[in-house]
Amino acid sequence: MKPSRQQAWKLLTEYNSNESLIRHALAVEGVMRYFARQRGEDEEKWGVIGLIHDLDYEQYPDRHCAKTAEILRRHHWPEDYIRAVVSHGWGICTDVKPETDLEKTLFAIDELTGLIAAAALVRPSRSVLDLKPKSVKKKWKDKRFAAGVNREIIDKGAAMLGMERTDLIAAAITGMREVAEAIGLKGEL
Repeated sequence: MKPSRQQAWKLLTEYNSNESLIRHALAVEGVMRYFARQRGEDEEKWGVIGLIHDLDYEQYPDRHCAKTAEILRRHHWPEDYIRAVVSHGWGICTDVKPETDLEKTLFAIDELTGLIAAAALVRPSRSVLDLKPKSVKKKWKDKRFAAGVNREIIDKGAAMLGMERTDLIAAAITGMREVAEAIGLKGEL
Protein backbone atom coordinates (compact mmCIF):
# COMPACT_ATOMS: atom_id res chain seq x y z
CA MET A 1 0.00 0.00 0.00
CA LYS A 2 1.28 3.42 -0.95
CA PRO A 3 -0.11 5.95 1.55
CA SER A 4 -1.93 8.91 0.05
CA ARG A 5 -1.65 12.54 1.01
CA GLN A 6 -5.22 12.35 2.29
CA GLN A 7 -4.27 9.50 4.65
CA ALA A 8 -1.19 11.41 5.82
CA TRP A 9 -3.24 14.57 6.42
CA LYS A 10 -5.87 12.63 8.38
CA LEU A 11 -3.19 11.13 10.65
CA LEU A 12 -1.35 14.43 11.03
CA THR A 13 -4.47 16.29 12.12
CA GLU A 14 -5.55 13.42 14.36
CA TYR A 15 -2.33 13.71 16.37
CA ASN A 16 -1.70 17.47 16.00
CA SER A 17 -3.82 20.54 16.63
CA ASN A 18 -1.01 23.07 17.05
CA GLU A 19 -1.22 25.43 14.07
CA SER A 20 2.53 26.10 13.94
CA LEU A 21 3.33 22.36 13.88
CA ILE A 22 0.83 21.84 11.07
CA ARG A 23 2.29 24.77 9.12
CA HIS A 24 5.76 23.32 9.64
CA ALA A 25 4.57 19.97 8.26
CA LEU A 26 3.10 21.75 5.22
CA ALA A 27 6.34 23.69 4.69
CA VAL A 28 8.43 20.52 4.82
CA GLU A 29 5.98 18.82 2.46
CA GLY A 30 6.28 21.71 0.00
CA VAL A 31 10.07 21.65 0.04
CA MET A 32 10.19 17.85 -0.26
CA ARG A 33 7.90 18.01 -3.30
CA TYR A 34 10.10 20.69 -4.86
CA PHE A 35 13.25 18.60 -4.34
CA ALA A 36 11.54 15.47 -5.71
CA ARG A 37 10.62 17.31 -8.91
CA GLN A 38 14.14 18.68 -9.26
CA ARG A 39 15.58 15.18 -8.94
CA GLY A 40 13.02 13.32 -11.03
CA GLU A 41 11.76 11.42 -7.97
CA ASP A 42 8.28 10.42 -6.76
CA GLU A 43 6.82 13.77 -5.71
CA GLU A 44 3.83 12.22 -3.97
CA LYS A 45 5.98 9.91 -1.84
CA TRP A 46 8.44 12.65 -0.89
CA GLY A 47 5.58 15.03 -0.08
CA VAL A 48 3.69 12.52 2.06
CA ILE A 49 6.83 11.73 4.05
CA GLY A 50 7.48 15.45 4.53
CA LEU A 51 3.92 16.00 5.70
CA ILE A 52 3.98 13.16 8.24
CA HIS A 53 7.56 13.51 9.51
CA ASP A 54 6.67 15.12 12.89
CA LEU A 55 3.44 13.16 13.43
CA ASP A 56 4.21 12.39 17.08
CA TYR A 57 5.86 15.65 18.11
CA GLU A 58 2.90 17.41 19.73
CA GLN A 59 1.69 14.49 21.84
CA TYR A 60 4.93 12.55 22.37
CA PRO A 61 7.89 14.96 22.19
CA ASP A 62 9.93 12.73 24.52
CA ARG A 63 9.39 9.74 22.17
CA HIS A 64 9.80 11.68 18.92
CA CYS A 65 10.28 9.48 15.85
CA ALA A 66 9.86 6.23 17.86
CA LYS A 67 6.17 6.91 18.46
CA THR A 68 5.68 7.91 14.80
CA ALA A 69 7.14 4.56 13.76
CA GLU A 70 4.68 2.76 16.06
CA ILE A 71 1.71 4.73 14.74
CA LEU A 72 2.64 4.25 11.09
CA ARG A 73 3.21 0.50 11.57
CA ARG A 74 -0.19 0.23 13.23
CA HIS A 75 -1.63 1.82 10.06
CA HIS A 76 0.37 -0.58 7.82
CA TRP A 77 2.62 2.05 6.23
CA PRO A 78 5.54 0.75 4.16
CA GLU A 79 8.84 0.32 6.01
CA ASP A 80 10.72 2.64 3.62
CA TYR A 81 8.34 5.49 4.54
CA ILE A 82 8.79 4.73 8.24
CA ARG A 83 12.57 4.53 7.93
CA ALA A 84 12.66 7.87 6.10
CA VAL A 85 10.62 9.57 8.82
CA VAL A 86 12.71 8.07 11.63
CA SER A 87 15.99 9.00 9.93
CA HIS A 88 15.24 12.72 10.16
CA GLY A 89 15.93 12.42 13.89
CA TRP A 90 19.42 10.97 13.36
CA GLY A 91 21.84 12.06 16.05
CA ILE A 92 19.04 13.74 18.01
CA CYS A 93 16.56 11.06 18.96
CA THR A 94 17.41 8.09 16.70
CA ASP A 95 20.46 6.26 15.44
CA VAL A 96 18.96 5.69 11.97
CA LYS A 97 21.31 7.48 9.58
CA PRO A 98 19.80 9.04 6.44
CA GLU A 99 20.94 6.94 3.45
CA THR A 100 18.71 7.72 0.45
CA ASP A 101 18.36 11.10 -1.28
CA LEU A 102 14.87 11.36 0.19
CA GLU A 103 16.13 10.74 3.72
CA LYS A 104 19.08 13.12 3.36
CA THR A 105 16.80 15.83 1.99
CA LEU A 106 14.32 15.49 4.86
CA PHE A 107 17.19 15.60 7.36
CA ALA A 108 18.66 18.73 5.75
CA ILE A 109 15.49 20.76 5.34
CA ASP A 110 13.53 20.00 8.50
CA GLU A 111 15.38 22.54 10.64
CA LEU A 112 15.99 24.87 7.68
CA THR A 113 12.27 25.45 7.04
CA GLY A 114 11.98 26.79 10.59
CA LEU A 115 14.83 29.24 10.07
CA ILE A 116 13.38 30.39 6.75
CA ALA A 117 9.92 30.86 8.28
CA ALA A 118 11.38 32.92 11.13
CA ALA A 119 13.39 35.04 8.68
CA ALA A 120 10.28 35.67 6.58
CA LEU A 121 8.19 36.68 9.59
CA VAL A 122 10.57 39.47 10.64
CA ARG A 123 10.46 41.09 7.18
CA PRO A 124 8.14 44.05 6.61
CA SER A 125 6.24 41.93 4.06
CA ARG A 126 6.00 38.94 6.46
CA SER A 127 6.39 36.84 3.32
CA VAL A 128 8.59 34.11 1.90
CA LEU A 129 7.72 35.34 -1.60
CA ASP A 130 10.28 38.17 -1.53
CA LEU A 131 12.78 36.47 0.80
CA LYS A 132 16.32 36.08 -0.53
CA PRO A 133 18.92 33.51 0.59
CA LYS A 134 21.17 36.42 1.58
CA SER A 135 18.62 37.48 4.23
CA VAL A 136 18.49 33.98 5.69
CA LYS A 137 22.28 33.75 5.72
CA LYS A 138 22.44 37.06 7.59
CA LYS A 139 20.03 35.73 10.24
CA TRP A 140 22.01 32.46 10.34
CA LYS A 141 24.95 34.26 11.93
CA ASP A 142 22.86 35.57 14.84
CA LYS A 143 22.68 32.53 17.16
CA ARG A 144 19.94 34.23 19.21
CA PHE A 145 17.72 34.46 16.14
CA ALA A 146 15.57 31.30 15.88
CA ALA A 147 17.78 29.89 18.63
CA GLY A 148 15.96 26.54 18.56
CA VAL A 149 17.12 25.86 15.00
CA ASN A 150 20.10 23.53 14.98
CA ARG A 151 22.33 25.01 12.29
CA GLU A 152 24.83 22.13 12.56
CA ILE A 153 22.16 19.69 11.40
CA ILE A 154 21.40 21.88 8.37
CA ASP A 155 25.09 22.00 7.46
CA LYS A 156 25.45 18.25 8.00
CA GLY A 157 22.44 17.67 5.74
CA ALA A 158 23.78 20.00 3.06
CA ALA A 159 27.08 18.09 3.11
CA MET A 160 25.23 14.77 2.81
CA LEU A 161 23.45 16.14 -0.26
CA GLY A 162 26.67 17.58 -1.68
CA MET A 163 25.12 21.06 -1.69
CA GLU A 164 26.43 24.43 -0.62
CA ARG A 165 24.46 26.02 2.22
CA THR A 166 23.35 28.92 0.00
CA ASP A 167 22.00 26.54 -2.66
CA LEU A 168 20.12 24.51 -0.06
CA ILE A 169 18.59 27.69 1.38
CA ALA A 170 17.59 28.92 -2.10
CA ALA A 171 15.95 25.59 -2.97
CA ALA A 172 14.09 25.45 0.35
CA ILE A 173 12.81 29.02 -0.13
CA THR A 174 11.56 28.10 -3.61
CA GLY A 175 9.73 25.06 -2.23
CA MET A 176 8.17 27.12 0.55
CA ARG A 177 7.02 29.79 -1.91
CA GLU A 178 4.84 27.17 -3.60
CA VAL A 179 2.92 26.68 -0.34
CA ALA A 180 3.26 30.23 1.01
CA GLU A 181 -0.44 30.76 1.62
CA ALA A 182 -0.95 27.39 3.34
CA ILE A 183 1.96 28.02 5.71
CA GLY A 184 0.95 31.60 6.53
CA LEU A 185 3.89 33.20 4.74
CA LYS A 186 2.22 34.85 1.77
CA GLY A 187 2.42 38.07 3.73
CA GLU A 188 1.51 41.59 2.68
CA LEU A 189 2.80 41.68 -0.91
